[in-house]
Amino acid sequence: MQVVLNHFKEQIQSAISTQKIINICGGNTKNWYGNPPSGEILNTHQYAGILDYQPEELVITACAGTPLKEVELALASKNQYFPFEPPHYGENATIGGMIAAGLAGPGRGQFGGLRDYVLGTKIMDGNAQILSFGGKVMKNVAGYDVSRLMPGSLGTLGLILEISIKVLPLPARTETLKFQIPASQAIVQMNSWASQPLPLSASNWIGDSQGGELWIRLAGANAAVVAAIQKMQQLLPAQIMETQQANFFWESIREQTHSFFENENENLWRFAVNPLSEPFATEHATMIEWFGGQRWIKGNLNYEEAQSLAVKNQGHATLFRNNKNNSGDVFTPITANPLTAPLAIVQKRVQKAFDPHGIFQTGRMSY
Repeated sequence: MQVVLNHFKEQIQSAISTQKIINICGGNTKNWYGNPPSGEILNTHQYAGILDYQPEELVITACAGTPLKEVELALASKNQYFPFEPPHYGENATIGGMIAAGLAGPGRGQFGGLRDYVLGTKIMDGNAQILSFGGKVMKNVAGYDVSRLMPGSLGTLGLILEISIKVLPLPARTETLKFQIPASQAIVQMNSWASQPLPLSASNWIGDSQGGELWIRLAGANAAVVAAIQKMQQLLPAQIMETQQANFFWESIREQTHSFFENENENLWRFAVNPLSEPFATEHATMIEWFGGQRWIKGNLNYEEAQSLAVKNQGHATLFRNNKNNSGDVFTPITANPLTAPLAIVQKRVQKAFDPHGIFQTGRMSY
């Protein structure tokens, strides 16, 4: 492992001396996410392996190049899992890529995002120095929790080497209900159920202005799931989905293999909005997740249309996937939603501290 670390160090030092950009790459399954990056590839796949797994403590530590499926298999062997359900987007996904992308699947609405589960990280910064932050236990942190800067940073703050992540036990029982209701009713119902002591695990509505389907996943103790099903069915007609069909559906949402995400010639917009916002006034196909907080629109909206929808609903929009005919940026520039003056100062200081020579500034994120 030390040989690999030395190689990383030499590559970073060479980039500093030659003023080159380094583009960190793991399994290369999310290379499409974000703006097209530039720079010399630094591949993490050789720095792999599970370093420590303590099921009784609900924490696992792994090297960045470790295949994500290997980590999830280790967790499954002890009846544990990542409740935020990180997408793989390919067989070669790595744990480091999972952290760098910071993405979460259907479970995010109920259990929180990936950032909430990061306990500690070890990175190599823009001076080729190894820095450690956090640890392997949940505790109060004095000062800023630097480990949680890494999720979603897309390799622009440094090279992630090792990660410690909190996990949870698998639920005793999981069931999925499907309702045929319009978007307006689905939003009200999702938020009503979310305010009650029900074992909710995920929600998803797909449809258009003519109607659609609401999928609700329940997960927890057997008695709690049975009671929740009875309560929901008394309120609305619902179909209990067969386990294999339900698992296939939720996986297709997590991995974006569902038919909703087909057609790469159309833009895919992601909106983070007030969960209680009314359905978007659009004829485009729409998906609503996370009990109303995340919404997707598939179609060639222009930037102004998307931003108008977002602002109207107290949120923001991101061009998650660019169509093949559009050469514009994917990520919304921060300048479009400017930080407050104090936060802008903090951002610049953090970026300068981690990457003083700018070797990780691949252009993948918009500043």
